[in-house]
Amino acid sequence: MPKYLITISGPTAIGKTALSIELARHFQTEILSADSRQFFQELKIGTAVPEPEELDAAPHHFIQHISITENYSVGDFERDAIRKLEEIYQQQDIAIMVGGSGLYLKAITEGLDDFPEVDPAIRLKLKQQLEEEGIDRLQKELFVLDPDYYRTADVQNPHRLIRALEICIGTGKTFSSFLNKPKKPRDFTVIPVGLTAEREVIYERINRRVDLMMEKGLLEEARKVYPQRQLNALNTVGYKELFEYFGGKWDLDTAVSEIKKNTRRFAKRQLTWFRKDERINWFDYQEDPKRIIDFIESRISS
Repeated sequence: MPKYLITISGPTAIGKTALSIELARHFQTEILSADSRQFFQELKIGTAVPEPEELDAAPHHFIQHISITENYSVGDFERDAIRKLEEIYQQQDIAIMVGGSGLYLKAITEGLDDFPEVDPAIRLKLKQQLEEEGIDRLQKELFVLDPDYYRTADVQNPHRLIRALEICIGTGKTFSSFLNKPKKPRDFTVIPVGLTAEREVIYERINRRVDLMMEKGLLEEARKVYPQRQLNALNTVGYKELFEYFGGKWDLDTAVSEIKKNTRRFAKRQLTWFRKDERINWFDYQEDPKRIIDFIESRISS
């Protein structure tokens, strides 16, 4: 029987988790998370990990399965998620993947781009440059070396910046020149679904979510990981702003305001990424899940 992977994407706080559970219960299948920050055991409130009753409603994978101290790349995720899909497909014809991390979704649906190996000393030098001169310096360097990638990349993510720069420096070619090459076809058919709303609605939902996170204890959660703030996993909206509060740079109201602002910026980048994919079938965030199910079933039966 043919196998299908239903992907659910869209900006943060749009309702992807609720829809994924509706679909998983209808199709009696399992959910793989492609939210790269929900992977971490220590980051529950600030990454909007599903509530216990939601996790109990359908089998979930790749939620809080590693520590912030572990190195876990998108390549590691691709390997592990493909292996998990193979297990699911032994029993089911349909699986669901949900998340707002576009690169992680792409790694599973299309496969990763193949990059040449470069001198490890380049990465070490870039990390040192980040520590000594800050992220602005790396952003400017990427803009010069690969303006095409700079315009589409998450340039607030130091890991992505360093990865792109080490390829540019180590090969003498742009990082973007290695992207979107033909890859090995997958053994399943992807049915991509996206949730969206007017920008004002998205921003309002984000603001409400941040307030709710603070009520649930985000401040204390961030305080627990503050001693490890240098870890890449903690360069995450919701934590890095509170670290500035703990360090005395901002008061708490300013930190919360910055969380909201930076989350809105993140949602804008998510929409930019996903809207470039013409295969995604978009639905309003208030759409009746039954209509989305009908659409998916029509794709499966066609």
